[in-house]
Amino acid sequence: MKLTFRLRFHTNIGQSLSIVGNHERLGQGSVENAMPLHYVNDEFWEVIIAWPSAAALRTPISYTYVLRNADGSILEDWGKGRSINLTAYHAHELLVIDSWNRPGFYENAFYTEPFQEVLLKADQTEVRTPVTRTATHTFKVKAPLLAKGQTLCLLGETKSLGKWSTAKPVLLNRIAGEDYLSVQVNLSRETFPIEYKYGVCDAQKKTLISYEEGTNRVLDDTVDASRYTIVNDGFVRLPSDTWRAAGVAIPVFSLRSEGSFGVGEFTDLKLLADWAHQVGLKLIQVLPINDTSATHTWKDSYPYAAISAFALHPLYLNLDGVVADENRPLLKKLEPERKRLNQLDALEYEAVMKAKLGFLRQIYPSQGKKVFASKDYQRFFADNQHWLVPYAAFCYLRDKYGTPDFNQWPTNRTCQPSEIAKLVAEDSPGHDEIAFNFFIQYHLHVQLREAAQYAHSKGVVLKGDIAIGVYRFGADAWQQPELFHMDIQAGAPPDAFAAKGQNWGFPTYNWPRMRQDGFAWWKRRFQQMSCYFDAFRIDHILGFFRIWSIPAHAVEGILGYFVPAIPVQAEELIGRGIDFDPDRYAKPFITDPVLKDVFGKYSGPVKRDFLNGPRAGRYSLKPNFATQRQVEQYFAKLEPTDANKKIQQGLYDLISNVILLTEEGSHRSGYHFRLGIESTSSFRNLPPHSQQQLRELYVDYFFRRQENFWTREAMQKLPALKRVTNMLICGEDLGMVPDCVPGVMKKLGLLSLEVQRMPKKLNQDFSRPAEAPYLSVVTPSTHDMSTIRGWWEEDRNFTQRFYNSELGQCGEAPAHCTGRISKTIVLQHLSSPAMWSIFQMQDLLGMDEKLRRKDIAAERINIPAIIGYYWRYRMHLTLEKLQQAQSFNRELKNCIAQCGR
Repeated sequence: MKLTFRLRFHTNIGQSLSIVGNHERLGQGSVENAMPLHYVNDEFWEVIIAWPSAAALRTPISYTYVLRNADGSILEDWGKGRSINLTAYHAHELLVIDSWNRPGFYENAFYTEPFQEVLLKADQTEVRTPVTRTATHTFKVKAPLLAKGQTLCLLGETKSLGKWSTAKPVLLNRIAGEDYLSVQVNLSRETFPIEYKYGVCDAQKKTLISYEEGTNRVLDDTVDASRYTIVNDGFVRLPSDTWRAAGVAIPVFSLRSEGSFGVGEFTDLKLLADWAHQVGLKLIQVLPINDTSATHTWKDSYPYAAISAFALHPLYLNLDGVVADENRPLLKKLEPERKRLNQLDALEYEAVMKAKLGFLRQIYPSQGKKVFASKDYQRFFADNQHWLVPYAAFCYLRDKYGTPDFNQWPTNRTCQPSEIAKLVAEDSPGHDEIAFNFFIQYHLHVQLREAAQYAHSKGVVLKGDIAIGVYRFGADAWQQPELFHMDIQAGAPPDAFAAKGQNWGFPTYNWPRMRQDGFAWWKRRFQQMSCYFDAFRIDHILGFFRIWSIPAHAVEGILGYFVPAIPVQAEELIGRGIDFDPDRYAKPFITDPVLKDVFGKYSGPVKRDFLNGPRAGRYSLKPNFATQRQVEQYFAKLEPTDANKKIQQGLYDLISNVILLTEEGSHRSGYHFRLGIESTSSFRNLPPHSQQQLRELYVDYFFRRQENFWTREAMQKLPALKRVTNMLICGEDLGMVPDCVPGVMKKLGLLSLEVQRMPKKLNQDFSRPAEAPYLSVVTPSTHDMSTIRGWWEEDRNFTQRFYNSELGQCGEAPAHCTGRISKTIVLQHLSSPAMWSIFQMQDLLGMDEKLRRKDIAAERINIPAIIGYYWRYRMHLTLEKLQQAQSFNRELKNCIAQCGR
């Protein structure tokens, strides 16, 4: 068989196209061995293949197109993958005319899991047309937003296409489970080229509703009795930015129900889904739900420090859903403690974990064997043992040796498969303890799976959260340490919410090593998420471009720098006329005026105890106090007096009083600018010429030279990871966002996050929901920020500007955020053109002055500037009472409906 692939694509100079598929002629899935296409004209590229044998015809061809740019980067066209069953066509020649599917097309979002399986499922009306045995052409096109009872029709200038008559349009098949609508027609008696168009039809009445937009399509072909043509027209030209919906965001631990155990549980998601359905919300967004049990203290409440990127947190297990009838008396004994914990305003993490794990240990001996014998458990174990076994072994060793730091364990400091097999073996002393974790994880899996299914039955989808980092001493780092840079700490640069930056303490990723196996760890992580979630938020997506890397010797994020990044060379500084001295620019600048400014009356003791010198008017830190980590360790042994706190922070500030930083453990020469150099006394004490030259170089370093470099970094990772999942992907692109980020996200069809208080445009105080891009999520606040009501009282001047400029109100802003103001802000976001508007539960409740919480401060989930913050926010009313709040629910439902969501 002669097979011709013809792709409609207009290339620029330096670009080329190829095709890759599941056959040796198409590179056997390898992009490097893909078959090149040849340039035909400004509209088409093609390749003609003599298909080798009859045997090869029996295997359907799956293929995709690959665009290679002038700089060597590649981009594959999008979709589930194109496929042709050659045996379905009784012809000696097959011509396939395809259209390029750009990942960033809006329509692609509607072929993801949440839309196909839940949100648009009710609109999937099946339509079948009679088979045309004499057909010469098949026309295929996608139309994701057709309403229930609709299909497409084909109209054109030829007799076989009705001569543009709308009386009897040619209907396309609309078959459940198939992305394309299609129809077979006989064009053997027509003269080419042919002009045609698709239209929207009432499938039952077979009447035209509307034509697609744009000019007529044109097919230039010839008809030969031995040839069959497949025309894939991509997407129908209809508005693709009309679907909009709203959702609610709340951590699972913050949910409160009448039956929960002092903390939100997976089963509470069912009640939340009931309420969401009741008011017209279509999405529930949660924070990471992975196990964070490192220390068995309240410090494990931080949901972004998972000891496993795969295991679920036992905190969320509903005990009533686990206990067998014979063990119910044991659960009844816990009822007083359950009621006590459930009545508390905030989460008591340690008490909840103690009660739950204690009860599970009681019932495990009598229930474990029955669970392990079930087919559902055995299926779960088989699908998850790649992470489940090492995780369970890690938990056992963590508890046996009293620390998660595997570097301190007497045995098993490295995760050796043979040693793990011995630990897990049934005759091992630790088997029961290890299997106990299997037992817990299985029940968590069942409860979350059932909650997701229930939400779907209510027309509600779940959106999860993938944390950018993993805990330094967790199962992932223990199992595959080569995937991480254990000597570096990940964090975020200084911003308005954390002046010293953020040090998350996570190891950074060894991306070159991850790339060697095709990012297998990340792909498994995404696949695990898809077991429960329909969409997910990539926490700090900027980390896929570059990550803020902090040396191990630093405590504060201020001493970090972006990795990878193109450094500044000494020659650049010298070439700008700067009298460059590494000691002056890359070491702390300490003089008597600096000491007086930082320490005041404590300057004398500081000089005596912590500094050497002065020499030439400058001091240096004694070797024992040269790093922030050394200072931290010293003061940890002292009383936390006000004087000690001031001196400790002052020493931190001295150590960060530098202009340039050297990259730790790198063979690359050069320097990185410390962020915010103009705020340092080191900078202020330089000559004016040096200051000006450094400003110019600083701007170039952060905002120009890295852009193409960071684009290539992201494009090596994100397309490959997006391909492994069919979930809807949203990126948290907040903070110091490089100019290249919006372009990459738009190119890949990743939804951005637009926060009203964090504008992305320079010289703008607030972002405007009305100006948000369609592929985005708009929100007035996130879990890392104060709520609308909390923010309103933080900065009077800022609030006044918002009241006048963004709300369009005259006069003085109210001192407190009224329910009316909260509602106005919610309506701003609901009216946005963005696909999703998602609100923290607290901000929605803020519309109702009778229902909302009195204590505004208690609504805050996290304060990023506080290291070791206790995450313990809980709703102040139960989900059952929320469902009964008729006035509020009616008002919220009307707001959502009137804004077309």
